[in-house]
Amino acid sequence: MCSSDIQVDVIIPTQTKYLDLIGSIGERIGKDLETFEGDREALAYHLNLVLTEATINAIKHANYKNTEDTVRITIQIQEDAVIIKVYDHGQGFDLENVPIPDFENPKEGGMGIFFIKTLMDSVTYTRQDDCNVLEIVKYLK
Repeated sequence: MCSSDIQVDVIIPTQTKYLDLIGSIGERIGKDLETFEGDREALAYHLNLVLTEATINAIKHANYKNTEDTVRITIQIQEDAVIIKVYDHGQGFDLENVPIPDFENPKEGGMGIFFIKTLMDSVTYTRQDDCNVLEIVKYLK
């Protein structure tokens, strides 16, 4: 896969049945990035996990009550970075105040943002026009 000037743009209903599709897109991108000199299998796994977690958060925490609503995911592949943006129409949250999970007493849920921040190089969450945008960047060099 050539790694410049490629953008994948997916719009899905706020239904969890599309999570495998979104994760597999990230996995395929990671495996096919020929210019990435690191471990492409690890990158593929990380992109799958991050895309799945970001999308489930957008569905469950932002739009879950409105099944007519959608989540938009864009994946931009540049020469030196993969930039993921997840757009939702929910009330939003404060990225800086998401608690670190309690690993001594783990519970289901609550680890997505931690994994995203740990595995990726940059994570921001902003309000743009009528939606929230979670932007995730993984540098390739």
